[in-house]
Amino acid sequence: MATTEALTPTVPTPSEPSSPRKGGLSPLARYLLVRLALLIPMIWLLVTLVFLLMRVIGDPIQAALGGRLSPAQIAERKAEAGLDRPILTQYLEYLGGLVRGDFGVTLTDNRKVSDILLVNGAATLELAFWSLLVAFAVGIPLGRLAARYRDQLPDVALRLFAILVYAAPVFFVGLLLKLAFTPFGWPSSGRASTTTEITLQQVEPQTNIMIIDAILWGEPSLILDVLQHAMLPAIALGLLTGGVFLRLVRLNLLQTLRMDYVTAARARGVSERRVLSKHAFRTALVPVVTVMGLQVALLLGGAILTETTFEWKGLGYQLAEYLVRRDFLAVQGIVTVIALIVGVMSFLIDVIVAFVDPRVRF
Repeated sequence: MATTEALTPTVPTPSEPSSPRKGGLSPLARYLLVRLALLIPMIWLLVTLVFLLMRVIGDPIQAALGGRLSPAQIAERKAEAGLDRPILTQYLEYLGGLVRGDFGVTLTDNRKVSDILLVNGAATLELAFWSLLVAFAVGIPLGRLAARYRDQLPDVALRLFAILVYAAPVFFVGLLLKLAFTPFGWPSSGRASTTTEITLQQVEPQTNIMIIDAILWGEPSLILDVLQHAMLPAIALGLLTGGVFLRLVRLNLLQTLRMDYVTAARARGVSERRVLSKHAFRTALVPVVTVMGLQVALLLGGAILTETTFEWKGLGYQLAEYLVRRDFLAVQGIVTVIALIVGVMSFLIDVIVAFVDPRVRF
């Protein structure tokens, strides 16, 4: 005869949720380690591609100095630069130099590319900063306005504006700005006036970022002069990215406004203005942070044309100068630096997004 205990169904005892293993990595740490591990091969592919492209173009010594030096002098310069060695040896030396922070030496003016990075790279960094400020000032509030008046006249006008500023060549926008503001005495070339540049060269320690050096000097007129010179280049380049931000903020706001928690807020009687600013706006900004990493490449690409148009002596301006001189070793070093900046910025944006949006960690 079966006992009562045997007839009673056995109910499994629910197990405790497994706790993270001691010494184990958190999801955020694992995510960041994976992104860092992916960054290394990405940078390796970028620098390898730059190296191969520069070799496909041809002999850089002949291209830069041919016609000005005798064949014996050209052969001597090739030996000095290591270009007479096997391609694999050149490649390994190139990678070894990058690890040591040695990006090479230019052919036409014998400058270290690392020095160009410190001086001209600081100018590009300053221009990118001002351009991002313009992009945020234009794209985020106008995108919010377009979402609020969806399919109405303000929305249609702002979407058309976003398409125009994104599609218009940045050098063309720069020329229009110069034509519009130069007659009113607005500075349209250089990073500062000659007097200001000479004065700021005496700042200790010199950062090569004009606005910081002007603040360190402590003279309001110098700060104003630097800001005036930065205004037109920053608007020309910032509108390019601002159009992207405008459309992105509008799209994400419209998607967020259709979510359940926003509908619940409206059902509780929350005003539309508060729903937009308090409940939907912050969530819609998360994809904007993600896209910022992609816009770094856009800013650096546009900086070449912007800096050339406004004679802003940054990396883009210097790169254009070396292209004209056919100094391909200098071009190789500068493009490698730009590739590294894009890769590192992409990783930093991933880190920021991981802290802002926990969903990406899992």
